[in-house]
Amino acid sequence: MITSTKNQQIRTVIELKKKAKARNESGLFAVEGIRMAAELPKERIEQVYVSESFLKHPEHSSVLGRLPSFEIVSDSVFSTMSDTKTPQGILALVKKREYTLEEMLAGGQTPFLMLLENLQDPGNLGTIVRAGEGAGITGVIMSRDTVDIYNPKVIRSTMGSLFRIPFLYAENLGETVRFLKKNHVKILAAHLEGAVVYDEEDCTGALGFLIGNEGNGLSEEIGALADARIKIPMAGQVESLNAAVAASVLMFETARQRRKRS
Repeated sequence: MITSTKNQQIRTVIELKKKAKARNESGLFAVEGIRMAAELPKERIEQVYVSESFLKHPEHSSVLGRLPSFEIVSDSVFSTMSDTKTPQGILALVKKREYTLEEMLAGGQTPFLMLLENLQDPGNLGTIVRAGEGAGITGVIMSRDTVDIYNPKVIRSTMGSLFRIPFLYAENLGETVRFLKKNHVKILAAHLEGAVVYDEEDCTGALGFLIGNEGNGLSEEIGALADARIKIPMAGQVESLNAAVAASVLMFETARQRRKRS
């Protein structure tokens, strides 16, 4: 049992939770919680840590039973490893997964992509991934300056969808958008100056939605690449929606149209 926070394994976990650089260099990221542990792809598990208290609960045996192995740490050490106020007592180091654009387009499904430019809020990104799974998206493509999808706050917000939705960071988002257009993917930009109301646009074909930064929206360069700019009409004195809320409205409108078509 590990009882010291000076243990090198514990230091590694803390580094992975705090720094994107450490995650990039090691190819690992940390996830916490019973639900997340239950959904871990076995082939990607590097190491699992559980607290003394976690082991004392018989109901946790089902989760532990599907894990290849685990390391026990004292409750005080686990609290140091955790970045939540009330740790659930289980944490895993997981191998990062790399996806390609070709995979997203060759899955046999009609492409339904979210294209995110410079999103900075971890909760927004995590919510888009989670809501996206519910709406049936086929992938998330992010600009390089978007928040790290392996940030612990993003991971918690996805509630496990991170393991099921393909995603990638585009070295050049503009070039990626152009590539998609050449492959017959219609690109729609969520924009305050949109000329078309979102539910009047046909979203049943191959499609990608551009969502911009929380404060500044889409850059002129990226916004200009869209086939159309769409808007979500606002009542009252509200000018715009939170990025994740706006993305969710668009995703579920697309899901509604596709259900109706089928």
